[in-house]
Amino acid sequence: MNSSPLRFGILGAARINGPAILSPVKEVPEVTIRAIAARDPHRAQAVAKKHQIPVVHTSYEALLADPEIDAVYIPLPNSLHAEWATKALQAGKHVLCEKPITANADEAESLARVAEKNGLIIAEAMHSRYHAIADRVVALVRSGVIGDVKHVEAHACFVIPGSKDIRWQYEMGGGALMDLGVYAVAILRSLAGREPTAVTSVEAKLAKPQVDRWVDARLAFDGGVTGRVLTSLWGWPMLAGIAWAEGTQGTLRVINPYGPQLFNRIEIVRGKEVTKEFVPRLPATYVSQLRAFAESVRTGVLPRTGPAHFIANMKVIDAIYRQAGLLPRGMTLPRG
Repeated sequence: MNSSPLRFGILGAARINGPAILSPVKEVPEVTIRAIAARDPHRAQAVAKKHQIPVVHTSYEALLADPEIDAVYIPLPNSLHAEWATKALQAGKHVLCEKPITANADEAESLARVAEKNGLIIAEAMHSRYHAIADRVVALVRSGVIGDVKHVEAHACFVIPGSKDIRWQYEMGGGALMDLGVYAVAILRSLAGREPTAVTSVEAKLAKPQVDRWVDARLAFDGGVTGRVLTSLWGWPMLAGIAWAEGTQGTLRVINPYGPQLFNRIEIVRGKEVTKEFVPRLPATYVSQLRAFAESVRTGVLPRTGPAHFIANMKVIDAIYRQAGLLPRGMTLPRG
């Protein structure tokens, strides 16, 4: 790639387009939005007019065939991510795809192979992993400030009412674990500094058959380290955004690791001593994510939420579902 801006096409007119790419692109001169396509052409036209997007394609296929597009942003429902990310890669486009990047780990591994075969960059759009707090927390834990890590935990809970929301539909790749849970699993792995060896137990509450609304999963890591993921779209706690690591000499807590661009705090507790640290909110997570993706395309260096990240994350999510007696997403539901 030369010094010209990376030209993006957007597949779909989803609400996430605004904060994820249409607003941050104004602060990232390395990127420009070239085109958009949506199932509803009127919505695509409206988005294009509002954000001065020069081209509106009549179909996703037409957008992928556009030689003036270098990369594609995919904000489609979870169940469509693998299909359209694969087609984009096969069309020679780099891919930035909303989380979770696929419905299951098999799809994630397949995507990684297609990207490697075609020499293209693919990244999961997990914006919080691009904030400075992500690196700061890892650096503190690895520094030994809390001693040897013995337990890691992450809670990600919010309320999503309305049974018609796609997050409540198995066929669309729905479920609490697939929505907020992917963030919790990612930071848990990051705090532990290793991959879990087993999911030891899971309690899950369902909104409907196979669709989780609340999940409490316990995990095991090498060295006797334990872990816990608590995530919910309907249940108690109704609102929670926190993660922590307990060590032999203290505890490190991260307040709001999932939206640190809004507010955040790191607390280190060692006996009666409590120290607090605030990581600058800016640059915003979505700006950093877009800038990092463009840099990966320019240099060929894999992004931090590239294949190594998203394959490992999806393997944990699949394992949690199986331990709960539920199907990973993307499987054929039994009849009846």
